[in-house]
Amino acid sequence: MIRYSIRRLLLLLITLWLLTVLMFVLHHLFPGDTLTNMSGIRQSDGVAYQQAQQHYAMPQSWLSQYWQFFLHLLHGDWGQSLVTQRGVFADIMPQLGATLELTIMAMTLSLVIGVPMGMYAAVQQRGPLDRVIMGVSLSAYSIPAFWLAQLALLLFAVKLGWAPISGQLNPLFNITPVTGSVIIDILLSDSPYRGAALKDALQHLWLPVLVLSSIPLTMLIRITRNATLDVLQQNYLRAARSRGLSESRIMVKHVMPNAMQVIVRQLGLQFSLLMSNIIIIETIFNWPGIGSSLIKSIYERDYPVMLGGLFTLAALILLVNVAVELYHAWRYPQVRKELYAER
Repeated sequence: MIRYSIRRLLLLLITLWLLTVLMFVLHHLFPGDTLTNMSGIRQSDGVAYQQAQQHYAMPQSWLSQYWQFFLHLLHGDWGQSLVTQRGVFADIMPQLGATLELTIMAMTLSLVIGVPMGMYAAVQQRGPLDRVIMGVSLSAYSIPAFWLAQLALLLFAVKLGWAPISGQLNPLFNITPVTGSVIIDILLSDSPYRGAALKDALQHLWLPVLVLSSIPLTMLIRITRNATLDVLQQNYLRAARSRGLSESRIMVKHVMPNAMQVIVRQLGLQFSLLMSNIIIIETIFNWPGIGSSLIKSIYERDYPVMLGGLFTLAALILLVNVAVELYHAWRYPQVRKELYAER
């Protein structure tokens, strides 16, 4: 396990380093002044621009420039926004909290609903409920995320009034954002209206979480069903039935643990799919996360914010995928054995 973990962590570090190289190259390829794209300081700023030239070693070679850029990146100096003139890193941290809040809730909801429904559909194979579950999941998977989000807004927010149209929280509650997660910020605040604020935050949360969770939910239902069907055909289940074990005990002790091996392996891919769609969902629901900030920076050509958001999302996807692989290898040791046997 130690050797496997070291290999995966080294691969993660190399990939993150290559991302920094790509960011540095893009700063030179974007139109305009390279130092302005990198630091957010314009030539008209005079003394600040001259200081930035020394800090980023602009008169020197590309290698020296990259080294200074890399050191600034490690110390959290990601430049400043060309529009707001605020620090990119300081702005991204609360946005990351807001994005993680949506992502974790959506992924949890998809697992809680998708895995049991997939197993139930496998047990009821070719039955009417199996056909209904698979038909609904296939139909939901075919609907584009941006269209589903707009339909949900039109129905639940505009027509029925069950949810607010956009935002994280009613600004009248005056909750200071600390972590970016609206629920955590409310719990950390000393506002006398925390109960009402928490209720309002949940009203803002449930609709984007529901729409976002539908994306991995449909895939998890199909993956779980196929994995469960494969396990149900194994010989050790026939042996368990011949020993007189009940179907419920067989499902809990034998089917679920073995089917989860395939499901856990797919979690990293589903998280990547979730992060690619969260940009659309945050923009439609006006959620103050990295996705909506990234779209805004593209329209405004705010290159420091754009590259900072892209790097954060890419790093988050890589970290989650490596964490899933490490857990999968720890929970199912045959993964490591198969890898080393091939070598």
